[in-house]
Formats: sequence, structure tokens, C-alpha cells
Amino acid sequence: MDVCFMRLTPVKRLILETMWSIGKPLKPKELAQEIGIGFPSVMMHIIGLNKMGYVEPFGEGRYAITVHGKEAIGFPKLTRDKAEAILQPLPPDKAFHFYAEIGRSLGVYADSLQSFCETLKTLDPHAVEFHMSRGDFELWIIGLGDIELARKVTLLRGLGLSGEELRKKLYETVRKRCEELAKMTKSEC
Repeated sequence: MDVCFMRLTPVKRLILETMWSIGKPLKPKELAQEIGIGFPSVMMHIIGLNKMGYVEPFGEGRYAITVHGKEAIGFPKLTRDKAEAILQPLPPDKAFHFYAEIGRSLGVYADSLQSFCETLKTLDPHAVEFHMSRGDFELWIIGLGDIELARKVTLLRGLGLSGEELRKKLYETVRKRCEELAKMTKSEC
């Protein structure tokens, strides 16, 4: 199925982006509340998006965004090879080195998305805040080739979270993505 970006109205794009950012199947009523548009309008757009192949029913009146829906909002198709490449260990010069502040290394680094995820479990929340405020995580993740995760981290940065709450939310976001990629490659994460 070819994805046609021209057919997306602003409301359809908003629906797809909201479904993607929430990351789980939603009922049209929940989606309507989330985006502040009336239920009948949202339902009409969901039906259209379903016909376009951008969303699909997901049991109990819920809908989930499809691979084609993700492509329609600008994400490249994720293949097994791409997932494997994202999860590959990196040479030391490409690893993410954690800092408490400029010039003050924590002596901790991540040489893969999995080790990045593991490090986030116990990383000092102030170090997370330091790197989030600078956009460091997104840049490194883009370097891995994971545009979708980088965008999720950018959205997370925009929520204005701090401290332990930010660290936990970032960890959960990265962990879920690691699991998704590992499932595609059938490797452990």
C-alpha cells in the first residue's frame, strides 16, 4: 500500500500524532477528550483513517496506529535490518558519555541503546536533566538511526518534567522502544 501524505487533513494528522505519542490503542472517545475535538468528528476521521490503512481496530472499540499511519506522519518504515542496526553496539568514540554538567564526566557511558536503557535505571536525575535540557539524548539517538525514539524524547522534554519523574519517564520510553526493537529482531533487550 502506498502512503499518500497529501490526503492527511490537519485533524487526521493530529489524530495520528496523538495516537502515536500515547503509544497504546485508544477508544475514539478517549482520543476526542485528549485532543479536544467532539466525538462524532473524531469517529468520522477514525473511520476514514481506517479505510486509508493508517489505523486499525484493536479489540473492545479501540484503535491503534499502523505502520502506514506512522509513515504518514513522517517516520521511516522500521525493518528488521534497521532494528538490528539501531541495537548494534557502537565503538567507544560513538558511545554516549554521561555528564553531571559541562566538564564534569560521570565516568559512565552507553555503547548501545540497551546499555543506555540500563544506565537510565540508576542515573542521577540531575544528569538526566542536564542532558535533556541540551537535547543531547535526541541527537545521540538520531545518530543511532532511531528517528521515532528521538521524537518521543523530544516530546518528553516538552512536558517540563524534572528530577526522578523525568528519569523514570525517560527510562520507560527507552525501555519500551528497546523491547519493540528486540521483538522485531527476536533478540533480548
